[in-house]
Amino acid sequence: MSTPIRNLAIAGHAGCGKTTLAEGIAFAAGVTNRRGTILEGNTLSDYHPDEISRKHSINTTLLSFTNQNTKLNLLDTPGYADFTGEVRAALHVADTALIMINAPAGVEIGTDQVWDYSTFDQNSVIFIVNKIDAPAVHFDTVVEELKSHFGHEAAVVQFPYNAGPGFNKIVDVMKMKLLNFKTDGSGTYTEEDIPADVSEKADALHKELVEIVAESDDNLMEEFFANDGKLDESHFSGGIHESLAHRKLFPILCTAAEPNIGTRRILEFIVTNAPAPDDHMADVHGINPETKQEVSLNKAPKDATTLFVFKTVSEAHLGDLSFFRVFHGELKPGLDLVNEANNRPERIAQIFSMCGKTRKEMPTAGIGDIAAAVKLKDTHTNNTLSSKSFPVVLKPIEFPEPVIASAVRAKNKGDEEKIAIGLHALHEEDPTFVVIHDPELNQILIQGQGELQLDIIVKRLKERYKVDVEIIEPRIPFRETIRGNADTRYRHKKQSGGAGQFGEVAIKLAPKKRGEGYQFVDAIVGGVVSNKHIPAVDKGIHEFLGHGPLAGYPVVDVQVTLYDGKEHPVDSNENAFKTAGKMAFKEGFLAAKPVLLEPIFSIEVTVPGEYMGDVLGDISSRRGKVQGMDTKGSFEVIKALVPLAELHHYSSRLRSLTQGKGSHRQRFDHYEDAPKEFADKIIATHAKAGVVEEE
Repeated sequence: MSTPIRNLAIAGHAGCGKTTLAEGIAFAAGVTNRRGTILEGNTLSDYHPDEISRKHSINTTLLSFTNQNTKLNLLDTPGYADFTGEVRAALHVADTALIMINAPAGVEIGTDQVWDYSTFDQNSVIFIVNKIDAPAVHFDTVVEELKSHFGHEAAVVQFPYNAGPGFNKIVDVMKMKLLNFKTDGSGTYTEEDIPADVSEKADALHKELVEIVAESDDNLMEEFFANDGKLDESHFSGGIHESLAHRKLFPILCTAAEPNIGTRRILEFIVTNAPAPDDHMADVHGINPETKQEVSLNKAPKDATTLFVFKTVSEAHLGDLSFFRVFHGELKPGLDLVNEANNRPERIAQIFSMCGKTRKEMPTAGIGDIAAAVKLKDTHTNNTLSSKSFPVVLKPIEFPEPVIASAVRAKNKGDEEKIAIGLHALHEEDPTFVVIHDPELNQILIQGQGELQLDIIVKRLKERYKVDVEIIEPRIPFRETIRGNADTRYRHKKQSGGAGQFGEVAIKLAPKKRGEGYQFVDAIVGGVVSNKHIPAVDKGIHEFLGHGPLAGYPVVDVQVTLYDGKEHPVDSNENAFKTAGKMAFKEGFLAAKPVLLEPIFSIEVTVPGEYMGDVLGDISSRRGKVQGMDTKGSFEVIKALVPLAELHHYSSRLRSLTQGKGSHRQRFDHYEDAPKEFADKIIATHAKAGVVEEE
């Protein structure tokens, strides 16, 4: 009989104690005989040098171990918004999200974001309120916040008896016992009767929990009414599991992870009550890459294997480690699978169970298990590997779009190829980090979720690939167009001995609607310009379309009509008409009320209400236009349009304004006329730099 599995991701706002809880759970399970601390830099999860020096998680770390004859795959995720892609990936393969709450702070922006992710992936959710030992903790207020944000299904399973400094007693309303924890850091506890001063509160919360469980199942509801609001103990316990598995109950537990109060009971609760993979994999669907039809893994042959790669890590002296979850069948070393993303074969070599940086070779990984494989040739994050007998592509992780962009340039000439190779490899590890080589701006752009993420990317580039780059401000992809009409004639005549050049054209310029692009209209009548020379006029104009006459930026949304001209029987040729077309366009463009267009981005900013004024003022100072405001729980959501030129370093500024409690998303929306004073500066800068092409 296979070992039961629990796949869990610890997630929450930065600083809520995720890594400390993970360390305590591993200690309670007997993985270690001494709890590591973030301060000492010796935790199982935060083992990377960057994490040790910065004192916070950067990567999702897998801790796999066995306790009470159950295998736990615990994914400890970062809390900083810069690394939100790590959280998305972990929740994609976890069955249960352990959402941690910092008791003094209550529901924070990161809490809300993790909840949204867990809703998208339909994870079961257990709320864990941490730092109950902090001064002036109001647990009941936190509970009300949780219910307000996430619904009445958020139900108290535990509440602190003596919250604040010295906290060591928890009332468990599932067991209906007082848990008295030792204060020596061992995490052990004894069970006692609930004190009289909180027995009424415990009874009320127990009844509330029973009622929520009963509501989740018709049979339990019948029993609930038939037995005066009570359930058989085994039915109640089973109902907790079922309700949790189907998102009809979100238990609220409490702890002080630093002194290791409550951790052991949390471990017991998740082993007993958290859903198994079977509870969430009743009917997993994917797409057959050949037929493009949806298929169910339930219909896959028993000997077929399907796994999904959710994370890639480059390990020195080992190569890439591909972290995966088995969604069907059994994985063994030597098994041949197909990567359905590129139709290439992959032979599985070694399989490892991971506990932080410690690897242990596995003979097999069964359905629902999470592990890592080495030396996969052509497999990346978000790829599905499956047997030839049952090809399938599973739903990919939806990574967040970038919210910050910078440019990088090599400090040493000749390093460009190394930089490209290194940045590509780092993108493989972190798909939220995006690299774009922009030929228009002649820059390498790096995009991501925040400045901290990009700083770490640059640091790893230097450490691993021995290349130095500097981060610089990205150029803005302005556009040029016209607002008026123009009619211009240009004669190109050149005589320098031998064959000369002659070409004369008359063109009209007119603006087009935004997004309609460039249009060339041939309106020549009577053959004043022969058919063989007309394409040359268009070709000459095209030379300005990529580098406009105003400031050297691409020209958009202009109609050019060629309606007259002259040619010479001997001296007219393609080059003559190409030059005439080019110069006529330049003169006409500059006479047709030219304007510089700047990219405008739509941003959505989520902040606690008390920071609204500061954030709105900052948006206004960036030439932003607020489009609307919504309320989401205790947060305000501001929607605005802001020029891209004003968004550099915005994520850092927002975090500074909101003490790290604000977040934003951004995406390109449209182009619009840049203000004259701003445009004049850009034009002058380009003229000074010699960017504007001269005749």
